[in-house]
Amino acid sequence: MGISSKAEGPSTPALRRDPYEVLSVSRDSTDQEIKTAYRKLALKYHPDKNVGNPEATELFKEVAYSYNILSDPEKRRQYDTAGFEAIDVEGSDMEIDLSNLGTVNTMFAALFSKLGVPIKTAISAIVLEEALNGTVTIRPLPIGTSVSGKVDKQCAHFFGVTINEQQAAAGIVVRVTSTAQSKFKLLYFEQDTNGGYGLALQEDSEKTGKVTSIGMYFLHFQVYKMDSTVNALAIAKDPEAAFFKRLEGLQPCEVSELKAGTHIFAVYGDNFFKPATYTIEAICAKSYEETTKKLKEIEAQILTKRNELRQFEIEYRKALARFHEVTNRYAQEKLSVDELLKNRDTVHSSFTVCRPANHNDTGLGNGKVDDSKAYTSGEDGGSDGKEKPTKKKWFNLNLRSDKKLG
Repeated sequence: MGISSKAEGPSTPALRRDPYEVLSVSRDSTDQEIKTAYRKLALKYHPDKNVGNPEATELFKEVAYSYNILSDPEKRRQYDTAGFEAIDVEGSDMEIDLSNLGTVNTMFAALFSKLGVPIKTAISAIVLEEALNGTVTIRPLPIGTSVSGKVDKQCAHFFGVTINEQQAAAGIVVRVTSTAQSKFKLLYFEQDTNGGYGLALQEDSEKTGKVTSIGMYFLHFQVYKMDSTVNALAIAKDPEAAFFKRLEGLQPCEVSELKAGTHIFAVYGDNFFKPATYTIEAICAKSYEETTKKLKEIEAQILTKRNELRQFEIEYRKALARFHEVTNRYAQEKLSVDELLKNRDTVHSSFTVCRPANHNDTGLGNGKVDDSKAYTSGEDGGSDGKEKPTKKKWFNLNLRSDKKLG
């Protein structure tokens, strides 16, 4: 769909080409074909292998940006329908490579992560290349056991989990936890044609209570993972969206079952500065039949709830808009009523022959006599200073009657 020159941030290429053209895949390519093409190109142009080559850096950004679109079913559909214009570039969840950031930028990334800003990190190209070449050391992890360790940042510890037919049929769970709340990734590799191992799945650790943990569940039914970076920017712009978008981060796991044989997993250190401490365990679901059943039920309930929330958000937004409308109407009507009553009082006070008193007047010009002054002049004498006989008042009549009686 042509070339776009829009650039939005450091992870977006200066020129945006057709993602299918960038990855050299067709429009009807499967998700696995797109993923395979991306891995090969990402390893080819990775900054770790092309130090001081700005052209390779731009090509790496272009490959990552294209995969970001085509690996997301919704974004892919939007692009196929209307091109780049249909994609909100600001909401794209790009990965950053910590090994290529430098100390200062790593400190900033660590600070934002500490503040709760979800930051998606890329796996070091060195780790992926060593796996593809088959030069990694693989330690056994028998079913029903656990192994604890400490892995350096941007490095990985590889484990081999061997399962038989019965265990494969029952289902397998691989979990990693860290009581130190370390950041890590759980990786799953598939056997490559050249004898090495290609990355098939990756999960980022999430904080749950006082630990960080992550798991992969191969239980013969669709299990979903939670991607906290999905819609993170939209949530930051609209805090109310945090509730409604909370379940939008659910992404289906691409592998739901394992066959009998040895499978390769790895714990990748994703801390910004220090090694990650962890405990990894492999479990057969045969001993957890009731728990497996509950997980299947909860997954179905969460999907149903996600659809309900999508509909409820529409209703809520309409109700909220109506609420703002009626509250604004309330304020306007209150002002209107207050003004009408005020005008009514003004009209009432206009029915009078008396002019309102003016405090600056020296006398009373309204035809009334100041009783207080008349009373004072009669009581204190006239202006000539002579006292005038005091007239008996009605309340002194009882004194006269007393004299006559005497």
